[in-house]
Amino acid sequence: MTPITEVEGRRLALSNLEKVLYPATGFTKGEVLHYYATVAGALLAHLRDRPLSFLRYPDGPGGQVFFAKNVPPGTPDWVTTAEVPRVEGPARMVLVQDLPSLMWAANLVTEFHTPQWVIQDPEEADRLVFDLDPGAPATVVECCEVALWLRERLAADGIEAYAKTSGSKGLHLLAAVRGSSSERVTEYAKRLAVEAERTMPRLALHRMTRSLRPGKVFVDWSQNAARKTTATPYTLRARPEPTVSAPVTWEEVEACAAPEELAFGAEDVVGRVREHGDLLAALCEPDSAGRLPD
Repeated sequence: MTPITEVEGRRLALSNLEKVLYPATGFTKGEVLHYYATVAGALLAHLRDRPLSFLRYPDGPGGQVFFAKNVPPGTPDWVTTAEVPRVEGPARMVLVQDLPSLMWAANLVTEFHTPQWVIQDPEEADRLVFDLDPGAPATVVECCEVALWLRERLAADGIEAYAKTSGSKGLHLLAAVRGSSSERVTEYAKRLAVEAERTMPRLALHRMTRSLRPGKVFVDWSQNAARKTTATPYTLRARPEPTVSAPVTWEEVEACAAPEELAFGAEDVVGRVREHGDLLAALCEPDSAGRLPD
């Protein structure tokens, strides 16, 4: 029998709690739900008002993994949804605005992916993102070198950057911005990626060409496009182990000498949130947003 749980007055059917989703560690679906409930205070701020793309893996990372953008069948009527503009026509998508909605979505077994804009103003980007993706034998250590250069370059334009792990091999840089369209932010990000490649030609790459990527860090600027999404801070990833896209300090980025130093699982992140709070909290404060240079 599927247990019924009440979360802030909403009744939820939470299924298959003993199911092992991460065989490498024995991490179960119940533990996935417990993780999200524990870090909800930090996670919800980064989900709120952002149309959610689900990267679902209901049988674990070794099973079928698929993207779902439209409102899933059976979505409770108390879960907030909104019509979202798309090139191919408007679509209705989920907004995770509160703890009951988060737990309902987590029960689907999904990574959370969100755009760099909020539903109130889809024409204006409020975040800038760089996805630093290493090509073997490069690792997150090389990503940290590129991230530090980008941090200084952004600071020169009055934009403060923050870092998080991708939860996979790389690193994400995020910054709060205002007053620009997604197109303009994309153009600016591409310009900085090109500049990074010109400054560090043996390390950084702004082109996606696979043959060029071994040993370099691909500075992916394209996720600033309005149609693109990025793994949300604190989301679990569909990897062999329950790794998390975890916020990190610049001190940790500067000191990183081995990939395992910036690899964080669910239990690690719970402890980090208890100790540090949300290291990306400033991204959600309007006064912290910078403006792109003219």
